[in-house]
Amino acid sequence: MEDYNKIIESLGVKFIKARHIRMLQTITIKNFYDVENSLMILYDGEVLFANEKIEVGDMLFIPGGKHATVTYSSGDNVQPKVVSNEEFLTRRELYFDSLRDATQVGKIPHSFGLVAFDAKVFDSVNFFTSLDIPPFIIKNNSYLGRLIGEILQEDFNETPGRGRIIKIKTEELAIEVIRYILKNKLFVEQLVTNSTYFKDPRLIDIFAYIKDNLGGDLSNKVLANVANVSEDYVGQYFKMLTGINPQDYIEYQRMEEAVTLLRTSKKSIRAIGAEVGYKDTAYFCRRFKMMFGIPAGKMRRRESLMNV
Repeated sequence: MEDYNKIIESLGVKFIKARHIRMLQTITIKNFYDVENSLMILYDGEVLFANEKIEVGDMLFIPGGKHATVTYSSGDNVQPKVVSNEEFLTRRELYFDSLRDATQVGKIPHSFGLVAFDAKVFDSVNFFTSLDIPPFIIKNNSYLGRLIGEILQEDFNETPGRGRIIKIKTEELAIEVIRYILKNKLFVEQLVTNSTYFKDPRLIDIFAYIKDNLGGDLSNKVLANVANVSEDYVGQYFKMLTGINPQDYIEYQRMEEAVTLLRTSKKSIRAIGAEVGYKDTAYFCRRFKMMFGIPAGKMRRRESLMNV
């Protein structure tokens, strides 16, 4: 347990967004995917995940980078319309209505609350993704449910200290999810196997270097110099500890940063691709769609719709 305390102490948690959503149509989203972790609580209606019904008050946690097929019911008693992730993300306003009244959180029929956040060890490694934790349902945790409601209400009210309160409560949220996993002994094998590399200082140096140099040369030769190992060995070393090869990890980090830039800047897609290490814009766009199932331009449109 001491090892997990050290990991939690090194965990950087960042609030991304909070939403109170009313379901407008009964839909099944196939292979929903996003880069950040999301925690949803059902306030009213019906949601199905992996053929299991989520009860009112229960939650669904989807780690960033993990696919999940989820059915949302608007109460119209019809067969769900099956939509792809791209269809959902580009026409979200047809299926979900975002509500902004803090006094109505949890009181609207066919609605749920959602908080999305990043959680990175040493500000470099995506914690839940790195542990290979799949999406799962959280039951009987009123504390987590209350935190989601409090974050929603803070986010909807322009009160002094709002940002700081949200930051504190989002950190509590992430830690409580970890505690739930440990308390219920979920994914024990993944936790034991995949948390070991957090203790290797050479690997942490590689993670930090990649984070700070996403637009530069991140060849195995460069990474070998960072870790002070041979170029022939660095790929094997990285994969032995993380389960993936370094170039796949680098591409995910580059694409994750591209999503952040699409959300937070007005830079062109060409400029964003170049900033995260892709000189060929067409290649960047192909890889982006392959990873997220949606073109970069549509991702930007989706973000603008979600912030209305």
